[in-house]
Parts: sequence; structure tokens; C-alpha cells
Amino acid sequence: MTAKIIPIRKVTILSKNLKKQGQTIVLVGGCFDLLHLGHVTFLEKAKKMGNNLIVLLESDEKVMELKGIARPIHTQRERARILSALEVVDYVALLPYLKNNSQYDQLIGKIRPDVIAATSGDVNILHHKRSAKLTGAKLKLVTKMIGNYSTSRILNH
Repeated sequence: MTAKIIPIRKVTILSKNLKKQGQTIVLVGGCFDLLHLGHVTFLEKAKKMGNNLIVLLESDEKVMELKGIARPIHTQRERARILSALEVVDYVALLPYLKNNSQYDQLIGKIRPDVIAATSGDVNILHHKRSAKLTGAKLKLVTKMIGNYSTSRILNH
């Protein structure tokens, strides 16, 4: 495991330390099962919104729940390792299986990001708006869905 990959229990300590140093935190989340150009573009644009880009990476159980029994293609550890190799990603936090939006809200409340970055058209946009309001973060729609880039679409071709 690289230094960029952190267990979720350490993300709160990390965020407090970064804030003490005057650093800004941009938070994104997702499955990132098969990394593609849409993901990379989104992460690059999100990184421009602050000093530190933290990716909350969904658990294998959550990916299966969201995407179907044949997913994920890569385990959470493998996905974390791939994301951590990207220069624009500062930290990858390994999420446990979270059952509902209130569990996400509690976690985001502890991290207290400056920015929550999302794509326009994101199915979770209302939740992102609520999380931003609860934590005082700014919600930034950093990109639209890019072309036909979707892991599900790629796998179905």
C-alpha cells in the first residue's frame, strides 16, 4: 500500500492536519472500477479546485450493489492502487460498506472538505448538495459526463 492510500479511520486526522496547514480539501467519491478518460478528466478538473484531492473509494460490496453481481472488475485495493498512481490524486480513502446517505453525511461531516466535486448529471447530485450544505463546503460541478465514457458502457460493448 502506498502512502497515498489511507484507511477511513485516518481520513479525519489527515483532514484536520491539512486544514491546520492552511491547505484546502477537495473531496470526490466513486467506484472507479475501470479507470477511463472520463474519470481522469474529472479528477484533473476536481484537483484544480484546491490543494488536496481526496478520493473516497467505494467498497467492493457497494460497487456490487450499485453496478450488479459481475462487478467490481477490480478489488477496492486494486482500484486504490491504480488511483494512487495518478499525479492529481493526493489521497485515496478506502470506504467501508456504507448503507445509507446519513452514514456518508457523518463521514463527510468529519472530513469537512472545502469543496465537494461532482459531474453534472450525477445521480447523487441532491445528496452532494445536502452534504455540502451540512459541512459548509462548496459544491462544484467540475465537468459534464464525457462522451460515452462509462465503465458499464465499456463492459457492455
